[in-house]
Amino acid sequence: MDIKIYWTDFAKNELRAIFSYYKERANLRIARKLVLAINQEVMKLEKQPDLGQREELLAERKQVFRYLIYKNYKCIYWFNKDGNRIEITDVFDTRQNPHKLKRTE
Repeated sequence: MDIKIYWTDFAKNELRAIFSYYKERANLRIARKLVLAINQEVMKLEKQPDLGQREELLAERKQVFRYLIYKNYKCIYWFNKDGNRIEITDVFDTRQNPHKLKRTE
């Protein structure tokens, strides 16, 4: 059975915000290219769910959170073995204060 990629509403909203920002600040082509590249990075997890490093700032949580980096963005996820899916919980701009990462609680 293949591992599915599931985007939480929070992560989808963050991705939309990134798209909107670049659409207004740069242009539509750049916004699309960036969001597509972030999605392609995440798709690697279908074959290797433990590819990313552990996210130490979320170590106190029940799930084991990991992350992948694409440019300035950290894609935070955990592997839901019961559901056989990768749950993308956040797309975090690494230029922010790292402790803001806990905002998803």
